[in-house]
Amino acid sequence: MRLALDVARIAPSTGDIPVGAIVINSDGIVIGKGFNEREANNDPTAHAEIVAIRNATSRLQKSRLVGCTLIVTLEPCAMCAGAIAQSRISRVIYGAWDEKAGAAGSVWDVLRDPRSIFKVEVVAGVLEKECAALLTEFFKDR
Repeated sequence: MRLALDVARIAPSTGDIPVGAIVINSDGIVIGKGFNEREANNDPTAHAEIVAIRNATSRLQKSRLVGCTLIVTLEPCAMCAGAIAQSRISRVIYGAWDEKAGAAGSVWDVLRDPRSIFKVEVVAGVLEKECAALLTEFFKDR
């Protein structure tokens, strides 16, 4: 999570919300990184999770990330949860809860919905206070 926080700290330099994500393989090796690039690229799909997943799949030259873990500083939204499921990521670890748009346990639970074809292990609240503080500080200045 500390590496995801370091990645998140890059986002404000591009005008984006400080959310960072990394993808690690089953050996714990980082195979993808991403931070929010929505404003930088005028792309509403450029959330940190999506960027990290694209980075990992590009590096591995395959669309499925079975056995991989996504670590992200903020609870994934519905779009990101869908991408996580479609990429077959096995586990998601996140820091801060997103009480407005979270889709991994707060508003919705897309990743663990019993009707979903792909089940994802979810671990929430890792370094939650640090992750939330980064976001609070960003929005305090706006």
